[in-house]
Amino acid sequence: MAQRANEKTQPAGTNEWAVEASGLVKTFGDNRAVDGVDLKVKAGTIYGVLGPNGAGKTTTIRMLATLLRADGGSARIFGYDVAKDSHIVRQLIGVTGQYASVDENLSATENLVIFSRLHGLGRAESKRKAADLLEEFGLTEAAKRPLKNFSGGMRRRLDLAASLISQPPLIFLDEPTTGLDPRTRAQMWETIRRLVKTGSTVLLTTQYLDEADQLADRVAVIDRGRVVAEGTVNELKSSVGTSSLHLNIANPADTEAARRTVEQVLKSKASITAEARTITAPMADADKVTDLLIALRAAGIQLSELSVQKPTLDEVFLTITGQGTGKNVMQENVYAKKEEVATV
Repeated sequence: MAQRANEKTQPAGTNEWAVEASGLVKTFGDNRAVDGVDLKVKAGTIYGVLGPNGAGKTTTIRMLATLLRADGGSARIFGYDVAKDSHIVRQLIGVTGQYASVDENLSATENLVIFSRLHGLGRAESKRKAADLLEEFGLTEAAKRPLKNFSGGMRRRLDLAASLISQPPLIFLDEPTTGLDPRTRAQMWETIRRLVKTGSTVLLTTQYLDEADQLADRVAVIDRGRVVAEGTVNELKSSVGTSSLHLNIANPADTEAARRTVEQVLKSKASITAEARTITAPMADADKVTDLLIALRAAGIQLSELSVQKPTLDEVFLTITGQGTGKNVMQENVYAKKEEVATV
């Protein structure tokens, strides 16, 4: 399946699109797992595919990676047709699935050497490659340790290392940080960013809202086998509503006067929380913050805190898919990340 590393296939021409998928369909019996998915991933970027379990993310990745034949639609990887040119496509991609595809009875070095040999590298070159990758992923000290003694985070890093042996232009990462602790997730994020800086394109599926927020240049939200929204993170957030202004008043006695000032300047209805110190109001124009601060100072009203918060990706997902909040659609691992633009 793979060529020797020094004879790697290159992307066709100067194609700016790493992935072009149109109308992808996959059915399993009566279940239409993927129902007309369209994707365009620009080369040199991180593209996030967001959705709950069963949305069709993994099935879409498997079709793009030639691991599953589509029942309908078409896809190209750097200009090569996934169905007609599958042997070329496989030389241009690396795939890291949800679960480690390594042999846990062997050491980290032995696993990487085996994968390197399968990619056509010689024995000495395979050992050098394994050592380099173990160093890159912070696993040198555990190089001779059997994988069955590895933590979950170490296994995920090794699995990602294995997918990079041939240094592919396009890397599919299917929920790469599932089950990892926050520190290891952050390390994986840095690794993913480095991959793009060195010339790779990454297509990342995830259930973690903050992961898409942190990493992705663009995001597609998949629900029930369909792309229901696509754009940058900020575009998706803007699509569900304006930002909101939050003011904490230093003196509770000034709260009502502060509320009237907010409504006069922002031309929008403001609300006061039960604590009677916090005022919240929608704010479409962030430039109005300066005018508001001047007005509050003129009125002799002091603030203990001010923040402007955009809608979270959690709110985006719930709004776009129409899912209720009674059941956590993104499982227990949802991190609703608030963006605080200014704090006084």
